[in-house]
Amino acid sequence: MESTVELAVNGTLMRGLELNGNLLAIGATFDREAKTETAYRIWSIGDRHPAMIKVTEGGIAIPLEVWNVPVTGLATILRQEPPGLCIGKVKLADGHEVLGVLGEPFLCEDQLEITAWGGWRSYCDRQL
Repeated sequence: MESTVELAVNGTLMRGLELNGNLLAIGATFDREAKTETAYRIWSIGDRHPAMIKVTEGGIAIPLEVWNVPVTGLATILRQEPPGLCIGKVKLADGHEVLGVLGEPFLCEDQLEITAWGGWRSYCDRQL
């Protein structure tokens, strides 16, 4: 059995952002920057964190980070995520499929879609 699993993060778990310490606290290590395949959209949930959802049309390649997360710490990360976020499979632009943080569709209702900004960091940078 593997001792780590690749986890794609697209919001506040990324390096230098609010919840990145949650990854570091369980011994996760940054592996690489990547993008999803062109099948995802992203929303700002109350300007606190994003929610990314896979769609059948109108998606883009969302920038994200891939981290090596100890298998024993994966549940800890999920429990610390805001309500409505979950772990699912994310397909990367290079064709690899990894676990990743996704939003449940209900979470995005009546929230600001930020797909046009190209990702959470780009959206946050434009808010400054």
